Amino acid sequence: MSRSLPDVLIEPVVRMALAEDLGRAGDVTAMACIPADARMKAGFVARKPGVLAGIDCVRLAVLAMDPKASVDLRLKDGAAFEAGAVLAVVEAEARAFLSAERTALNLVGRLSGVATLTQAYVQAVDGTKARIADTRKTTPGLRALEKHAVACGGGMNHRFGLDDAILIKDNHVAVCGGVAEAVRRAKAFAPHLMKVEVEVDGLDQLDAVLGLIAEGVAPDVVMLDNFGLEDLKTAVARVAGRLTLEASGGVNLTTVRGIAETGVDVISVGALTHSAPVLDIGLDAL
Repeated sequence: MSRSLPDVLIEPVVRMALAEDLGRAGDVTAMACIPADARMKAGFVARKPGVLAGIDCVRLAVLAMDPKASVDLRLKDGAAFEAGAVLAVVEAEARAFLSAERTALNLVGRLSGVATLTQAYVQAVDGTKARIADTRKTTPGLRALEKHAVACGGGMNHRFGLDDAILIKDNHVAVCGGVAEAVRRAKAFAPHLMKVEVEVDGLDQLDAVLGLIAEGVAPDVVMLDNFGLEDLKTAVARVAGRLTLEASGGVNLTTVRGIAETGVDVISVGALTHSAPVLDIGLDAL
């Protein structure tokens, strides 16, 4: 599925990365070796198969250094490709292009790696009702782009920050004095459009949450944290579709299928963003 983010969200990240790379004096290697009037044409080429995310980072990085550059994006974010695929072709001032090269490759490689790993998880649970979601375990400063990359790979986004949903974790429960009391407080606080999720670490806590249904203050989602497969199955049976169930913890490509087959609705995977390998993409002169 083709996806895109507005430039206004991407450009500050690209400019910050360029500024970090250019340092105090700019690209001294390019200035020393490349004639000022030289031009260069090159393609961004995939060394391995994957799913594309962050291609607009290439465009914005190049245009930030050479506003008159020609940037031909051959594929859109969300597209699958094979090794050897040409993702974009750029013609620009050589000094400017070489100065933008590493920033462009770092971002498109990082984000495509996230999208590619996400697709592997999504494919692993195919045929079940479970959906794969990300977490807030993102690279500081790159959250919007990394969550976009998850969506490019077929996953769905969990909350973006601390302000768009209430998620009661174990430390909140400890301070409140119990899971039921924490949920009651959250439901009293939440506006009508804000969802409430609570993490439980055992079936006893789940039962306490289920007791809130009769009070009319049950959460929208229950996160089953580090439950074994049998406890996940028991939780699904006890909830019986009354609440959305999210499994979290101990999730990898080996275990995710078994977790999905227990009948949970969502599986959140921190590894999508904190452990995705960078996809190998190179720049080849044409």
